[in-house]
Amino acid sequence: MSTQTFEFQVEARQLLQLMIHSVYSNKDVFLRELISNASDALDKLRLEKLRDDALDVDVSDLHIELDIDKEARTLTVRDNGIGMSYEEVGQLIGTIANSGTAEFLRELRESKDTAGEEGLIGQFGVGFYSGFMVADEATLVTRRAGESQGTRWTSRGEGTYTLEPVEDAPQGTSVTLHLKPADPENQLHDYASPWKIREIVKRYSDFITWPIRMKPEGAGDDGEQKPETLNSMKALWARPRDQVSDAEYHELYKHIGHDWRDPLETVRLQAEGTFEYQALLFIPEHAPHDLFTRDFRRGVQLYVKRVFIMDDCEALLPPYLRFVKGVVDAADLSLNVSREILQQDRHIEMMRRRLTKKVISTVKDLMGEESERYATFWREFGTVLKEGLVTDAENREALLAVASFASTHHESEPTTLKQYVERMKDGQEDIYYLTGESRQAIENSPHMEAFRDRGIEVLLLTDAVDEVWVDAVGEYEGKKLRSVAKGEFDLDPKDEEAGADEEREKRNEAYAGLLEWMGKRLEDDIKEVRLSSRLTVSPACIVSDAHDLTPALENMYRAMGQEVPRAKRILELNPGHALVKGLNEAYAQRGDGSELAETAELLYGLAVLAEGGQPKEPARFVKLMAERLEKAL
Repeated sequence: MSTQTFEFQVEARQLLQLMIHSVYSNKDVFLRELISNASDALDKLRLEKLRDDALDVDVSDLHIELDIDKEARTLTVRDNGIGMSYEEVGQLIGTIANSGTAEFLRELRESKDTAGEEGLIGQFGVGFYSGFMVADEATLVTRRAGESQGTRWTSRGEGTYTLEPVEDAPQGTSVTLHLKPADPENQLHDYASPWKIREIVKRYSDFITWPIRMKPEGAGDDGEQKPETLNSMKALWARPRDQVSDAEYHELYKHIGHDWRDPLETVRLQAEGTFEYQALLFIPEHAPHDLFTRDFRRGVQLYVKRVFIMDDCEALLPPYLRFVKGVVDAADLSLNVSREILQQDRHIEMMRRRLTKKVISTVKDLMGEESERYATFWREFGTVLKEGLVTDAENREALLAVASFASTHHESEPTTLKQYVERMKDGQEDIYYLTGESRQAIENSPHMEAFRDRGIEVLLLTDAVDEVWVDAVGEYEGKKLRSVAKGEFDLDPKDEEAGADEEREKRNEAYAGLLEWMGKRLEDDIKEVRLSSRLTVSPACIVSDAHDLTPALENMYRAMGQEVPRAKRILELNPGHALVKGLNEAYAQRGDGSELAETAELLYGLAVLAEGGQPKEPARFVKLMAERLEKAL
């Protein structure tokens, strides 16, 4: 057989250009693809030898070899694996070359958007052609194990390729790339540089099962200097737990997480059955400074058969677990031809659900057995975990079980909702909470006065996400979550209700005129003025209707670009406060007047200030207050 030249079909040329210029976003991956193909060839040879004892091949030193010729500017990736016959080269490399059809092109495009087309995954020709991103010409020499004749395939990736038999080809496959000149502007690195090759192998192929060897720079062909092995071959997640030390786990975490500290907790998971995968995840001890920024990069790496696929795989864990670092290694997974973009198939979803539940259960174990480490975890990551209470209805109950909150029960120790419910007073039907900027601000809020006097526990919620999740959750074990700053409250014991109702009616009658007058004077700012049952010390406070958005939540939506109408709120007056009593008496005696109207305006401004807000006209408020203070001297 002599050298034969084949011409790419028109559609094959289009497909090749797509592979070279569009599919791969990072040119470094060409080496990962070639090493992955070599690793597959070694796996196949080992399996073939197990199946066929008569196969006359040496499997004692299966390996991958990289060879750089700086002068010729070539890079060769060589393996002593299964190899290919002449016909197989035409078929396998022909994934593109022979099947240059509109059908294959359609499959390639659809594989980016749909979960099918597993036939595209791992086909030799797909990864092999990525070499043309960095090379002007590629030469493949191969000989199948058990055969005597080899094959050479050569192409410049343009119009044609050649096939010819080779008599003295070694067993296995070698791919030699004639490298393009380095072009930093187009992210085309110098792939004839040994340090760059080492960097790529360490990043993408460090855990490949087989040794990846390369001669030290300057070594000759005399055999005196042995090739060095570039990859560690230590896939810690694939080794039994008792064969790996904590120090080795911690070292892997530091490498993956770019952290100099040890992780707070290590999470192992091994799934077997129809779809197998292994996971080794880490919970850091400290939250990264950019955890809540838009550009935060997640830390879970995806491998397929120990081949690195993706650095920050968003599909494997929900956003509220974005702080988790680690590795997930799947035995088989639907990827697009570049191995870079995951397809949304049921395997991905199954892994995501299982990994999420495993991380949450690990936090629950910390909560029950390692209280100090749990306290560290919640201090660092509690805020982001609470995002899951809003977005992950499936795991909401599990997240509530591991969540803890500051409360008036203890100055420093947080409480769980379960502990809160166990301490609820007889007759208490709801779980009370109040949101604010800080614990001190909440504790000093006028809304807390009646609850504090009656010894009723209130959750103190200071994170921005607290404004959202309490509405999303709504209740816990049949107990409603109620803000002490929204709606009306009746905190009197049931046995006192008869007397309390009569007293309340008399009080409402006595203040009816004042309430109606103030409601009209302040109608631009509030929807209603009423007497309060929650105030014991302060003269007034601002509350929202039970179903209205709080001002903080309104501001949050506006910050996200969602315009919401500003809801008018309710002014509550404390009928037991001297200022309110005096105002009521003055109105009864003098009726409407400018000074009385200014007093009502000041009282409303004081209520706004008490909850951390700002009067609508700060300068006017200060002027009125200064005049009143002057008259009081």
